[in-house]
Amino acid sequence: MIPILAQTDDFLLIDKPAGLDFHQNEEQASLIDLVRQQTGIDSLFTVHRLDKMTSGLLLLARNPETTRSLGEQFAAHHIQKFYLAISDAKPSKKQGKIQGGMEKGRGGSWKFVREGGQLATTQFFSYGLGDGLRLFLLRPRTGRTHQLRVALKSLGSPILGDSRYAGTEADRGYLHAYAIEFKLAGNTHRYTCPPTFGQHFQSAVCQDQLSQLDAPWDLAWPK
Repeated sequence: MIPILAQTDDFLLIDKPAGLDFHQNEEQASLIDLVRQQTGIDSLFTVHRLDKMTSGLLLLARNPETTRSLGEQFAAHHIQKFYLAISDAKPSKKQGKIQGGMEKGRGGSWKFVREGGQLATTQFFSYGLGDGLRLFLLRPRTGRTHQLRVALKSLGSPILGDSRYAGTEADRGYLHAYAIEFKLAGNTHRYTCPPTFGQHFQSAVCQDQLSQLDAPWDLAWPK
């Protein structure tokens, strides 16, 4: 079962499991079709996506008007999204901004380039978890494919379990869509969704740190 975190006449908010493909493949229906089958709600529309390895908050619209509104907000980067990641490699800096041009590499991967490419900007904080692990709180300011995965690799801290971008093998890919803020009909909606799967996300020290990050939109983010 896919957890349903919020349901209104305008949208559905789910907690996407890690390892579940967004698109249809030989082994499963598309994610939105799985939600339709589970809820019995046929009128569902996608407004953004998450990688297969990424768990967490995924917003679905329930009518064309909401689809248009949310789609325009995502395109203009007016919707705030916050992610969690864990790496077992020390970053070149502990907080700040990662910015550069991105372009396609080989085999479906992306990379930062010195000149040109699509501008990608990510703000971040990081916190030590002990045993060589570091928790990252990420705020993407653009919406490029694999942006956060490439950004952390560029810091020297590839995401744990992210084999495509040189991450150490783990029980899952440690990237999670943690929080979201958006507006509809003049109302502001804010949700957080702590990760429920992954031994390192579930550790006591990580849980303690997350208890201090329950309102990421209020933090003084690095410029």
